[in-house]
Amino acid sequence: MVDEPELQRFPGYDVVAQAGHWDSETRAVVLGRLRPRRETSFFSETEERAARPLLDRLLANDDRPDKVPVFEMVDQRLAEGSTDGWHYDDMPEDAEAWRRTLAELNRLDFAALSSQQQHDLLETVREGECFAGLPAGKVWNLWLRYACTAYYSHPWAFNEVGFGGPAYPRGYKNVGVGKREPWEVEEVDAADPLPWVQWVEVARRRHVARGSRL
Repeated sequence: MVDEPELQRFPGYDVVAQAGHWDSETRAVVLGRLRPRRETSFFSETEERAARPLLDRLLANDDRPDKVPVFEMVDQRLAEGSTDGWHYDDMPEDAEAWRRTLAELNRLDFAALSSQQQHDLLETVREGECFAGLPAGKVWNLWLRYACTAYYSHPWAFNEVGFGGPAYPRGYKNVGVGKREPWEVEEVDAADPLPWVQWVEVARRRHVARGSRL
């Protein structure tokens, strides 16, 4: 059993405790995410220097005591060629797009910037038109798709959001808003996050406005 991260919204909940109810293939896949390969398979050392802080900034994942190994999971996925099965017609295939955009981040010495400077640079990508010779919005989409897919496929993220885990072969019987399975835990802080999200957006716009006046 691995050390469990500190749980707050769903105290005491551990999706891994339900692994005995999963089929063997599902169990191997999900539990394998707890121990991803530590040796880099796709990214070079230079690319890793930019990729790690990029993924940390995208997910605010760097200061967490239960840090999900997103970099290792993205590296493994790209090494295996496990893509979404499509890419935009004005973007190269995912592997090449990652290499080109990380090269541009390294050219800008992204890893040496402060956290706030990294945040600001990434904001220019999110709102920009072109990055590394590619459509900036689609670069942002690429980064975020891989980051979020890795993060939310990890059992610690399942615990964080109270996800009941794979449904096969047991399935779910208590379907509906506010209904829980016997092994699930009630959320202790069910505040609607929307007002907070709106506050963050207001703060972001003020930050951008102040920067434009400097």
